[in-house]
Amino acid sequence: MTSELQCEQPKVEIKPVETKPLEFVIRDQVIQALGKPTDLRNVQIRMVWKDHYRVNVIVGPNAASVRIANSYLLKVDSEGGLIAATPQITKQF
Repeated sequence: MTSELQCEQPKVEIKPVETKPLEFVIRDQVIQALGKPTDLRNVQIRMVWKDHYRVNVIVGPNAASVRIANSYLLKVDSEGGLIAATPQITKQF
């Protein structure tokens, strides 16, 4: 009895699925709903619970004068889809 390979498996290259990290998906939705501030510095996203995130929209003309212009508590689905926001996100820019 020999220990030869009886059949060869075809070598298929599997390309990884390119997905955006959840934070980028959430950021894009908040900016789309809010509008893009002219002096936007950053959108800070922190997970609070399993499907709840705190989002702070940070603005300012320079690093010495930044402030949090908007802050939201978001509930999102597993793909980053916005379910609810407190307070409600309204178009401002």
